[in-house]
Amino acid sequence: MERREDFAALIQRLDGKDVELILRKHRRSRSRNQNAYYWGVVIPLIAEHCGYMDEEMHEALKWRFLQKHDGPLPTVRSTTDLDTAEFTEYIEQCRILGAEMGVVIPGPGEVA
Repeated sequence: MERREDFAALIQRLDGKDVELILRKHRRSRSRNQNAYYWGVVIPLIAEHCGYMDEEMHEALKWRFLQKHDGPLPTVRSTTDLDTAEFTEYIEQCRILGAEMGVVIPGPGEVA
């Protein structure tokens, strides 16, 4: 929006055409390091303890912590839609659940 004249000219050129403009705060999606820690440490440790395959464990954890209730039936958010803060919170929920089951999951800074 710093170049208002250019924006105004663009709007004028689009006159009469169907246009949708979405303005929202930028969110940083989960990081590669977060994802690597989740799939390389958190998921395998809990999955082994529970006797699940990694993908099954991932789905079970999403169902436990990422449910949405904004319709007639609950749905589950995808971890790919989480920003860095939300993914950090989700991982911490998974670690707490693991601890409650007796699974020691090292923190991200404790993994080599």
